[in-house]
This record gives sequence, C-alpha cells and structure tokens, in this order.
Amino acid sequence: MERLDKILSNLGYGSRKEIKSIVKKGLVEIDGKLAKDNGMQVDPEASVIKVNGEEIVYKKFIYLMMNKPDGVISATHDKYDETVVDLLYPEDAIFEPFPVGRLDKDTVGLLLLTNDGELNHKLISPKHHVDKVYYAEIDKGVNEDDIKAFKKGIVLDDGYKCMPAKLEIIESETEGARVHVTLQEGKFHQVKRMFESVGKKVVYLRRISFGGLPLDESLEEGEYRELTEEELKILRRED
Repeated sequence: MERLDKILSNLGYGSRKEIKSIVKKGLVEIDGKLAKDNGMQVDPEASVIKVNGEEIVYKKFIYLMMNKPDGVISATHDKYDETVVDLLYPEDAIFEPFPVGRLDKDTVGLLLLTNDGELNHKLISPKHHVDKVYYAEIDKGVNEDDIKAFKKGIVLDDGYKCMPAKLEIIESETEGARVHVTLQEGKFHQVKRMFESVGKKVVYLRRISFGGLPLDESLEEGEYRELTEEELKILRRED
C-alpha cells in the first residue's frame, strides 16, 4: 500500500501539491469511485486508478538497455558533460534510474539503467561473478602470452591485481588486433589499463554483453529500450 499522491507523483502527474488539487477537482478515480483524499492508501498493483478518465499503468521499477554513445558520461548528472540520464525521455527519467556500473566517456555499447537498487548491487558486486564482455581494438598484435597474463590476473599500474579475465583473439597482426575480453569486475578504465600493463593500447572499446544479456544490435548509439521479462530473468539468473 502506498499514498495516492506518491504513486501519481512517481508517474509524473505533478508535485504532491498539484496532485492534491486534481484530487479536489474530482479528476482521480480508484476502482470506479472518486478519490477524496490525496493521502489515501492504495495498492497500485491491485486497484484500477484513473486520472481524468485515463487508466494509469503503474510500475515501481524501470529497467532499460542503452547503446551508450561516445562522449556521454555514465552518471545521473554532471556539471560539464551530457550524461546517459540526459538521453532519457521524461516519462522514463521520472523514475530516476541510474547506470548499473559505468562505461568510460569514450567507451560505447551496452549500459543498463534501473532504479532497482537490489538488482544493481547484484550485477556490480564482484562476488556475484557477473560477466561483462567487451569488443576491443588494440594498437599492436595480441598473442598467447597476453591470454595467459589475463587468465593469471593482470597487475594494474597502482599495484591492484585483477581477477582472472578471459582474452579471446578474433584477429591479430603486427599493426593491431581485434579481441573479446570477459571480466567480472569494473575498475576505473580497467580494460584499457590491463592492456597498458602488457604494453598495448586500446583504440576502440565497446561492451557487447552484461550478465549474459547481449546488446540489442538494432539500437543505434544513444538509443535505448525497456528490458523484456525474459531479459530480466537472464539478469536475475532465474530459470
């Protein structure tokens, strides 16, 4: 049970003061009866709520998949740069979702956004062993020694030893390589720093999978959509 004004406020119908006004005007119905008190307790999932004759669709949480573009910050707000939240439509931004983990400003690809704190914690905590898969282009050739080093655990420039990671070579020549990297951590600039530790530089980085969920290739950079129930089951590791 939740307060009526809180439910409607969360769905973007205005401030609590504004909702009090529309309730007084007789514009809100609960199960076919006019609501008389904006503070009344309502079960939004069991009751039929109508505002100005239109039935509302209530949801507490929102789950979004975005193909993050280059140059956008993985944050809810920033003084100088555009953030991923700035790319959301108002009807989605009203739920105040936040990015699950982060992608560097110049890294593109799969970014999840949600206001479900429990799922967020499960996905970003290393102890839950959630795979994050990246496609990367490297400035030099990559070989078997690099694969072994990643598997053993790369030591970063600050002395931190990474958890074992999987490095797969798609194509490698002297002047550069294309690879897949699978991690279960999300340290700052981690993929780039791992390659720097073996004397190489990442020139392009794109996340293509998170928690077993692949990026929807139909999404252009900057576009997003809500996750399906099946995709949520994958993230929650449900059968």
